Amino acid sequence: MKNWKTNAQKQPFIASYSGGKDSTLALYKAMQQGTATGLIIMLEEEGKRSRSHGMPPALIHAQAEALQLPVYTIATSWEGYEQAFITILSQAKEDGANVLVTGDLDVPEHGCWHDRVTKQVGLKLSMPLWEMDHVEVVREFIDAGFKTILVTVNLSLGMHEEDLGRELTHCYVDELIKRGIDPCGESGEFHTTVLAGPIFSKEIAVKREAIIRDGDYAFLPLTLA
Repeated sequence: MKNWKTNAQKQPFIASYSGGKDSTLALYKAMQQGTATGLIIMLEEEGKRSRSHGMPPALIHAQAEALQLPVYTIATSWEGYEQAFITILSQAKEDGANVLVTGDLDVPEHGCWHDRVTKQVGLKLSMPLWEMDHVEVVREFIDAGFKTILVTVNLSLGMHEEDLGRELTHCYVDELIKRGIDPCGESGEFHTTVLAGPIFSKEIAVKREAIIRDGDYAFLPLTLA
């Protein structure tokens, strides 16, 4: 069995960060083991949004400032994503990181993409949430004191526009489970943005803009208040 849960123990690490609940909880758990050296946030080609959750750079940097960590960013297409990610990993290694931390839960033990790219650079891989029960992950996140709201929903997977902007609480988790929805959103049901928590130096004040519809998806854009 791989040591993916504990590889950050007493190690300097760089964290792949989406700004959502899973990558934030993974960062939190890894910080209890080792020392964070920065955050990797991949951007779309034009550099106006993050590639994973579509967050604007201003919000990304507000999260990083509250986490008191530097940001490693690069704009890339999907075609150039792997090489761009390897470029950032190489820079992070030069800056002292020994490990990459990610918030993945369900990746297979063999054929893991992050395992392959870290080996190319000479870094270890740590996934503190790997193979955890999905409900347990969300409960632990809430119990730790994090505050997050839903910013993207997939309307074809049982989510509604009314779910946008809702805070992830135990009561809301119970509701999602009753609706037959994975409260981790691991099938793409929803994405979140974390605004506060035990590793944030301050809560990020945001303004909620008008909801945007795009096919099966609805988005709640956030700007800094």
